[in-house]
Amino acid sequence: MSQFWKAWQKRKDTLQANTLQKHADKSMESVSDLQLTTDVEENVSLIQFQLGKCDDLVVRRFQNKEGNDCAIVFLDGMVDRNVISQFIITYMTTTDMTYEGPATNELEATDRLRQVIRNILSGTAVLMIDGESQAYLNNTRGWDRRGVEEPQTESVVRGPRDGFCETLCVNSALIRFRLKDPNLRVRHMVVGQRTQTDIYVMYIEGLAHPPMIEEIMSRIDKVNVDAVLESGYIEQLIQDRRWSPFPQIQNTERPDKVVANLLEGKAGILVDGTPFGLVAPAVFSQFYQSPEDYYERFYIATLIRLIRIISISIALLLPSLYIAFSSFHPEMIPSRLVIAMAAGRSTVPFPSLVEALFMELAIEILREASVRLPGPIGPTIGIVGALVVGEAAVTAGLVSPVMVIIVAVTTIGSFASPSYSAAIAIRMLRFPVMALAGMFGLYGIMLFLIVIMVHLSSIKSFGVPYMSPLSPLNLLGMRDLFIRAPHHLMKTRPGMFHVHDKVRMREEDKP
Repeated sequence: MSQFWKAWQKRKDTLQANTLQKHADKSMESVSDLQLTTDVEENVSLIQFQLGKCDDLVVRRFQNKEGNDCAIVFLDGMVDRNVISQFIITYMTTTDMTYEGPATNELEATDRLRQVIRNILSGTAVLMIDGESQAYLNNTRGWDRRGVEEPQTESVVRGPRDGFCETLCVNSALIRFRLKDPNLRVRHMVVGQRTQTDIYVMYIEGLAHPPMIEEIMSRIDKVNVDAVLESGYIEQLIQDRRWSPFPQIQNTERPDKVVANLLEGKAGILVDGTPFGLVAPAVFSQFYQSPEDYYERFYIATLIRLIRIISISIALLLPSLYIAFSSFHPEMIPSRLVIAMAAGRSTVPFPSLVEALFMELAIEILREASVRLPGPIGPTIGIVGALVVGEAAVTAGLVSPVMVIIVAVTTIGSFASPSYSAAIAIRMLRFPVMALAGMFGLYGIMLFLIVIMVHLSSIKSFGVPYMSPLSPLNLLGMRDLFIRAPHHLMKTRPGMFHVHDKVRMREEDKP
């Protein structure tokens, strides 16, 4: 046996040297287009030449029951070694038949080196047999992964507690678990020249508008970057208005939210390696809606939704209204309140605009610092820091007590938004509207609102107007805008997404 292994090692070294000399003047790209040969050692040498010096590349050589030389190639840490050892190698050395993949639920044969390399880098074990010009791709992926946990950014009081994880197949299974519709379609794509990131585009055939789906697929296919590390890459590269502060594609950690949007004729986009899925197209109204709105009774959901809308308005406009009233329009404030505000501002050496900007920047710095600190410490530092800074600023006479209250209410209002990306847009726009209020008073605020409304009305998300159903006006869509109508009154799906089957609840299904 030792002489056999010595002869094999000598043959392997000779083939590797010949392969290096044969392909030395070729680029990696041209080599990857080659076909596999019937010589297993030459195929192994081609793989090693393509991957270069990788100490985690494992090549296990053995002979099958018929005496043919075999090799399994995989990356250490990305496969389940027990499956390879106990099933594939054991099967090959004890069974006298053609290999059919006894231990793996996925088996594919290929004769292209490019596909072999891609599967090895994805955690697949590649089996090659001497005398055969094709390789067997075995799904033996077995790296450590995070389990299904409760979403961290979209918590609800009532509703499912499972959220997406970083594994693509698990995320698609979470959607399949809820949506047992044979018309659910999953389209696989690969984006990223170097990362080769897997992407699933999911939609319900017969509901989703085919041109919209093709547009989404076309935009993803045109993404030409070397790396896609998170779904945010795809979101930013395929949205309509890249310079707009408002998100035009919704991201979510919740499988039930993706399923609900699929049932409205939208598409879901899942990216491997991230727990955040995407929903497209998106309209402005869905960023202040929560899945919990549909799990509670309609009057409770309506009240909570109106509170969110008021909170978002406060988060955007309250500091600028304070600046405008105190600097330009004090006659519009009740007399007693004017006196109280004047007494509080008597020691403040700055105008109200500088005062508001100082406090807002301080709160934003504290908020960002609390996010970056370790979990148990972050919230405590954020709350205590805000109290200490606010009290110290009032004691030092840098800001007035009313300003501290306004900034605190504004900050709390920004937390009421269910969507983090939409809340970020509101926080960012708060500063230009404050500047306009400091320069022009209420006229500046109204100018800002007009510009924002014109901008929002001009946005489209994959052909769907962003301000639907307000602009263009759709009375049926208003049932799920500011209020949430009872389920038995929402018999049809929103018409703005051009769904083919518009009926959601038929007469015979009505409770």
